[in-house]
Amino acid sequence: MLSAPVVRVFLFMLLCGLGYTVQAESGFAGLVAGKHHVGVRIVQQYDYARGYKGSTDLVTGKPTTGERARPIQTLVWYPAQKGGTPIRYADYVRSEATDENFTLAEAEADAFLASKRQWFDAKVGPKQAQALLNQRMWAVRNAPAAAGKFPVVIYAAGGGGTAYENADLCEYLASQGYLVLASRNLGTRTRTLNIDEQGLESTARDIEFLLAYAQTLPQADMAHIAVVGWSWGGLANALVASQDSRVKALVSFDGTQQREFAQAVSRTQLNVPWLYVQRRPESVRELSANGMETSSILLNEAKYADLYHVVMNPMEHPDFMSLGLRAAQQQLSKDYSRAEVEKAYYWTCQYTLHFLNANLKGDATGRQFLDRTPTQNGVPAHMARQYHLPAQLGPAPTQAGFAAALATEGFGHALEIYRRMQQQDASFTLSEGTINTWGYQLMRNAHDLPAALAIFRLGTELYPTSFNLFDSLAEADEHNQDTASAIAHYRRSLELNPQNTNATQRLRVLGATATGSASK
Repeated sequence: MLSAPVVRVFLFMLLCGLGYTVQAESGFAGLVAGKHHVGVRIVQQYDYARGYKGSTDLVTGKPTTGERARPIQTLVWYPAQKGGTPIRYADYVRSEATDENFTLAEAEADAFLASKRQWFDAKVGPKQAQALLNQRMWAVRNAPAAAGKFPVVIYAAGGGGTAYENADLCEYLASQGYLVLASRNLGTRTRTLNIDEQGLESTARDIEFLLAYAQTLPQADMAHIAVVGWSWGGLANALVASQDSRVKALVSFDGTQQREFAQAVSRTQLNVPWLYVQRRPESVRELSANGMETSSILLNEAKYADLYHVVMNPMEHPDFMSLGLRAAQQQLSKDYSRAEVEKAYYWTCQYTLHFLNANLKGDATGRQFLDRTPTQNGVPAHMARQYHLPAQLGPAPTQAGFAAALATEGFGHALEIYRRMQQQDASFTLSEGTINTWGYQLMRNAHDLPAALAIFRLGTELYPTSFNLFDSLAEADEHNQDTASAIAHYRRSLELNPQNTNATQRLRVLGATATGSASK
């Protein structure tokens, strides 16, 4: 009779001989795969709505040849059917060769991988580099997709980062039932990221491009979307979350540090659940020594986001991407061991998963995880701190929030609600043109005449010298068959602008003269 250990070895060899693959039980930093097998695809596509290369190459100065639209090589991780051979980490590294140039020859891609091998050698030594590149991952290239719909996660890389910089997290989320997309963080016109407002806008538009592409994927549940990102990507995805209401959850790893660029993110429109995981905080002395300005920090000013703020003490800025950890020297921190840093990465992934489960899947276990302290969740006491800052109650002082409050409290309270929102945020305002357009939309499209009258009246209160708003209010009065009010408001409009031919004409139709007592 064979002993139990021998039987186990025999079965393992048999399974390998049959080409049978099973979902890895544990991966980098001790991550344990979920119930889904993982597939990965590399999709080479262009954003034809945006140019990338000019007529002159910015590096060589020679005339540009080939496609000039913006290249977006996309990695897609997805729940897959069982079977196939998982890729090696080297396959992710090799994919970087074509993330800007889709026409690169195989030999050139091989040469690129060889140069990256030298880079890894210099970082961790030849033996460890070989083991790293040969490591089997969870994902199977082009595996058949599993049946069903899955929440969508767009991962935004750090400044100039690669699509696979957090492949371990992306595979982990796919194994847990998420469809994950990522692309390289290219600059506006070159491979090198430009750290400026234009660069931030370029990264944000890349995220939106990936969202548009996700719409075409049969597995995508577009009603449940999250954006996740590290560093520069963690700022760009906050910008997207503040502009695109389809985004239902936001995760930032040590992002929004660039205070001057974070001003682009609307504090009042960033109103989704937000998980912010940061490195060890610097002391006031360190901040001062580094010339860090601590005022106007987005993290402190986004009062309408339900914020879960987690501090991972062992981690430095690069530690939030698994590529950075894999390529790091054995000793990552002077205060913490490598094992502790990797454990902090593990817990970062756990917080990300439970946060997404709670907010995209409505999972009660995920919500319970977030509501407990780190130590209650099993995180070593010295490793992490968590703060929960619930979103400020009530509609945010935005046009959308204002409209929601009007729908709830009644359009007749428009001025009262408007003043209240200005007390919340002194910068809240609706322009004369916005109010005028809104009133006509209510009258002509929504067919809600009382609401339109209320909005036009609000406009004349806020802009008492606007002849156009009085003219619009008079038109609404006519629709309401209130001839006396219409005449009064047309006359007021003419007082403000005697050249208003529409008011003159309408008064003639109503059988009134341009002169007479006028009132609001």
